[in-house]
Amino acid sequence: MHTVLDRPEVLQVLFHPRKNYGSPYSTTDVRLISVGVEPGVRVGGRLYPAESNSPLIIFFHGNGEIAAEYDEIAEFYHQIGVTFLVWDYRGYGLSTGTPTVGNLLKDAAALFERTPDICRTNKLDPKRTYIMGRSLGSASAIEVAVRSSKGLMGIIIESGFSDTFSLLSRLGVRIKSINEDSDGFGNLTKIMKVEIPLLVIHGEADVLIPPHNGRELFEGCGTQQKRLVLIPGGGHNDLMFVGLKTYFDALEAFVYKDEVDRN
Repeated sequence: MHTVLDRPEVLQVLFHPRKNYGSPYSTTDVRLISVGVEPGVRVGGRLYPAESNSPLIIFFHGNGEIAAEYDEIAEFYHQIGVTFLVWDYRGYGLSTGTPTVGNLLKDAAALFERTPDICRTNKLDPKRTYIMGRSLGSASAIEVAVRSSKGLMGIIIESGFSDTFSLLSRLGVRIKSINEDSDGFGNLTKIMKVEIPLLVIHGEADVLIPPHNGRELFEGCGTQQKRLVLIPGGGHNDLMFVGLKTYFDALEAFVYKDEVDRN
């Protein structure tokens, strides 16, 4: 499975693993998490707890990032009362192993299944849990939502892609005679099966993953409870900072929607 995407020339542009050495980037309360995903391979994450029963967002980052870089960003999640759990991929941060597409998707599901254990160990009992993915991480988040929507209150996609091979072409790898669903990530087909609430955030000025990708994921999603937020002037890697208030206002409204509806 995914033999096309696990070709060396594809892996070279899809993954840019970096290790994390030294101290955290900030003094934010951060707890290091490590989960065994197969014999001899552990995937690391960083947990930024808010209150014990605060909503939990599980986050998969972009292909050129590591979880430690979210130490300062986590403070914005705390300001809206959210516990934030950021996972690395194999080979990234403190994780061992080698990243591949097959491992990316398999690990995402395995890590989500360990969430209750992680919460108990850290004395957390989140009243709601959400899955979130940025850029490459959108594939992980969608995979989790399709496989394990039970226990999830919603899915959040930031700068996600709907078509694998158009993205690869923009990254300089052109592959012909392929099928998105059998050879690619199949994000658009998968999200059609998602029935939990959806929030899509995308930059209108994103040239790496143009905004029509976000629109297609939004329109294709099987749920009726969905919202699309396009941030004017937002590119691929500055989206949160160009539209910081819009970004976190949208997250807060999405995560606390049920409470607002009851009032």
